[in-house]
Amino acid sequence: MSTAGKVIKCKAAVLWETKKPFSIEDIEVAPPKAHEVRIKMVATGVCRSDDHVVAGNHHTPLPAVLGHEGAGIVESVGEEVTSVKPGDKVIPLFCPQCGNCRICKHPEGNLCVKRFTCKGKSIYNFMCTSTFSQYTVVDEMAVAKIDGASPLDKVCLIGCGFSTGYGSAVKVAKVTPGSTCAVFGLGGVGLSVIIGCKTAGAARIIAVDINKDKFAKAKELGATECINPLDYSKPIHEVIQEMTDGGVDFSFEVIGRIDTMMSSLLSSHAACGVSVVVGVPPHSQSLSVNPLLLLLGRTWKGAIFGGYKSKDSVPKLVADFMANKFPLEPLITHVLPFEKINEAFELLRSGKSIRTVLTF
Repeated sequence: MSTAGKVIKCKAAVLWETKKPFSIEDIEVAPPKAHEVRIKMVATGVCRSDDHVVAGNHHTPLPAVLGHEGAGIVESVGEEVTSVKPGDKVIPLFCPQCGNCRICKHPEGNLCVKRFTCKGKSIYNFMCTSTFSQYTVVDEMAVAKIDGASPLDKVCLIGCGFSTGYGSAVKVAKVTPGSTCAVFGLGGVGLSVIIGCKTAGAARIIAVDINKDKFAKAKELGATECINPLDYSKPIHEVIQEMTDGGVDFSFEVIGRIDTMMSSLLSSHAACGVSVVVGVPPHSQSLSVNPLLLLLGRTWKGAIFGGYKSKDSVPKLVADFMANKFPLEPLITHVLPFEKINEAFELLRSGKSIRTVLTF
């Protein structure tokens, strides 16, 4: 029997309070309104940004259904939806693309400016997506139709982590063939930066992390060297400067710490280096920077979602994955049923996982 136009009762992971586990609840998901799409989720990745909300480091109205790195199948659509239809495989977009605002029309910009109930209480949506639910409703501008043959339990990573890292290398930094790179942080996004650097033809990729257990995977994906700052008596940026005749061509901070952002910046060459901020720092924090660090020619930049215009780029990235232009499987270390979401977050916090994919 068709569920179109009806409220759907399903399971979702609800965060009622910060610093508390998720609670698997029965929720009601409203049918899509005009310009909205209701999606039956198939798989979703567990991302550090979700954990920042759990920890209370990023303010989000609670209670909420978190999750923003998922893939699923369109269950029904509201009036005037034209880009997808029931049965289409899709990826929800936490960085939507309306196509009409100033930023969407800008050739480089991608930060577009453009519902649930449980126990009788309204539950907030998260980042336009809320993928920690068996069903979710998103705006049409926040969903991308993808290849119908694509494996949703893998391409869900294109919804956030992979695209953010890979795009930071190939689109934001524009890594060049034969260049030198340094990547600070070897989680799922940092490893995706390494994949991007390798794809772009970098000759030397220095991976930096205090967890040596991540070095083997980094080398598997393209790192030429791995270094641990704890092994040195001097600041790690000085070590990298000495290794690379004054600094790397491209550096990436993929941790979300103020101190490592500065280390990454100083690791790039003073006259020609490009340093990209990829990690999201918890809480609002400020950096005090001497203008001389930029005056000689360094470039310091950042971007959300790898600088990609999401609705345009996500289908292309899925097509590239299907054409074996880059791997996703090595990033997935654990696959768990959705009900084990709290176990997935413990794996993340303990550094034992790169990406855990939850399946519905």
